[in-house]
Amino acid sequence: MEQKKKLFSEFDPVSTQAWEEQIARDLKGADYEKKLIWNTQEGIRVKPYYRSEDLSHIQWLKAFPGEFPYVRGNKASGNNWLVRQDIKVEDIGKTNEKALDILMKGVDSLGFVLDCKHTYSLDEIEALLKNIRADIAEINFSGTNQHLHLVQIIASLVDKYNRPFDKIYGSVNFDPLLRFSRRGQWYQSEVADMETAAALIREVQKFPVYRVIGVNGHIFANAGANIVQEMAFTLSAGSEYLTRLTEKGFYIGEVAPHIKFNLAVGSNYFMEIAKLRAYRLLWAKIVNAYGLNDARNGRMYIHAENSSWNFTLYDPYVNMLRTTTGTMSALIGGVDSFRVTPFDVPYESPTDFAERIARNQQLILKEESYLDRVADPAAGSYYVENLTTSLVEAAWQLFLQIQDEGGFISALRKGSIQNMIAESALKRDMNIATRREILLGTNQYPNFNENISTELPATVFEAEDKTLENAEIKTIKTYRGGQAFEILRYKTDQFSRTNKRPEAWMLTYGNLAMRKARANFACNFFACAGFTVTDNPGFADISEGIEAARQRKPEIVVLCSSDEEYTDNVKAAFEALRKDCLVVLAGFPAGLTDELKAAGMEHFIHVKSNVLETLQMFQQKLGIH
Repeated sequence: MEQKKKLFSEFDPVSTQAWEEQIARDLKGADYEKKLIWNTQEGIRVKPYYRSEDLSHIQWLKAFPGEFPYVRGNKASGNNWLVRQDIKVEDIGKTNEKALDILMKGVDSLGFVLDCKHTYSLDEIEALLKNIRADIAEINFSGTNQHLHLVQIIASLVDKYNRPFDKIYGSVNFDPLLRFSRRGQWYQSEVADMETAAALIREVQKFPVYRVIGVNGHIFANAGANIVQEMAFTLSAGSEYLTRLTEKGFYIGEVAPHIKFNLAVGSNYFMEIAKLRAYRLLWAKIVNAYGLNDARNGRMYIHAENSSWNFTLYDPYVNMLRTTTGTMSALIGGVDSFRVTPFDVPYESPTDFAERIARNQQLILKEESYLDRVADPAAGSYYVENLTTSLVEAAWQLFLQIQDEGGFISALRKGSIQNMIAESALKRDMNIATRREILLGTNQYPNFNENISTELPATVFEAEDKTLENAEIKTIKTYRGGQAFEILRYKTDQFSRTNKRPEAWMLTYGNLAMRKARANFACNFFACAGFTVTDNPGFADISEGIEAARQRKPEIVVLCSSDEEYTDNVKAAFEALRKDCLVVLAGFPAGLTDELKAAGMEHFIHVKSNVLETLQMFQQKLGIH
């Protein structure tokens, strides 16, 4: 009989100690922590590699998919999810027509965004849902102020059309905590809104799988919170509903199954996978603390969509790449439904083309990549399992901190949550300004030929502030991380409609490798502000470059060469050109910089530059306001 052998059995095993010794030799005395340990925005230390021994402390590895604590997903087999598309309801007939059309194109979850200023009648909702089988397609409502009335309408229609109540999937997104967080006021009052929540829970008991309480954690991610903060705040909001409703006499099995979490997924690929797994485990742990008598009620129902925080106005097709990786994270992480955010949302209502692309991204991942076939495909990954553990521990500690403050509402009133988000957002803004965090096409590798010649509304460049008059708290405002760079570039575009577009011209000479590298860096640098950038193949010497610059008459001349060749030439070039243009040095040569500054040279660009502030300064000097 042929004996089976382990794969690679001919190679001797290598111990962790041996790996570490080899790494130490390769580092040649460099600091291991600084070179190889990644400290995430959340303060989590990520090692350069993980091994099987790093799984020894993880308790859930023997759990199966569909089992408590559901870290491995809610389903025992497979990974099927619902493909959702949202439709803004303006004309009921046209909305119904569109809904029926997209149901034939692969969508099986509809999100109707209602007009909060309009009171909908039973006849209008019936017309909206005409020919839509509520027991086949998931039907979700948001944007309304008449949540209880809407659920009663749905119940009436289910009775009228003799549909089975246990097959009616969907949600009504009642989340007074979201309203209080973003607007600073309740729908009616804190007490009245919690009474409405209780009335919704009573009304929905006939719908075993219909969800009426929304926990909208996406606002934290889209306001700049890091992943640990997002998780802790979202779970705290969910816990607040559990506490308030169980205090009204409901047992946990009547409440938890009717809560839906609406989350945002960013582009930090593995962290987002781990985040969703950690969310489910922690929610199961929280629900269990309320006296769970049926493990299935500890399942966390997650609808997710792409985070808008990293969406960009310029080079918008790159948004498709962001949504693809984010969607993959969400699906591998095990969401129950997902909506791909159309790529053009930063500047317009999504077009039919953008919505079609968004739909098809999910369908390709399902039908061609088979991401729906395997439950918890990340299970057992040394890296993902350890990330999951780190997020569980960090988010739980912050969750407990919020609970010590009296819970979610109390922490909001004290401003603790808002201050933590603001601190995180400030760090992320600085990371983008200094390129520690890259937004492709915006703060790095912009499209040199792109410009916006049309007038855009100011709201495109502003945080979304929904604060109401007489707000009780400082509210949470969402924004896009690239907006500061977009304002910068848009100012140049607007200036250039009536003026010559500023030109950054590369004076390249000397060492071939260094001049090309620094010219490439400088071109990308100045293109982020919408300036015209002109590279040159290299001049025979500095004097030839100076003469060419005088003939070209650009607004900015960037000297590009090696540090060694800067020593003898930069001061002469600066003196020759300073009266005609802004002279910039690509690099920050040690020992020479102080001498150049003493001679009057001010402008140096390098990898440690604050790109945003530097470009803003150049705009001011060029009269762009």
